[in-house]
Amino acid sequence: MIRFVFTLIIVGVLVFLGATVKLGKRTFFGHVSAIWSTNEAKDMREGVSEKAKPALEKVKRGVEAGYKEATKDEGGDAGPTPAPSPSPSR
Repeated sequence: MIRFVFTLIIVGVLVFLGATVKLGKRTFFGHVSAIWSTNEAKDMREGVSEKAKPALEKVKRGVEAGYKEATKDEGGDAGPTPAPSPSPSR
């Protein structure tokens, strides 16, 4: 618990410093924002998106199949339970 609080404090200090301390004309987050908005970064994001699309679809199908399997009834693979047949009348 103490380690978590200490880590949270360190992260908070780093975020504060990154947002307020100027490194030249901009803060750290200002530099990251400027880099992220360049044409090269846009090309990189589009390229990564194109390459990752098949893997993302595969993961999505796997998650959907896992969800379907996890939410299925306990009856097994037999499918829905058939309705009982009517009793013969005498």
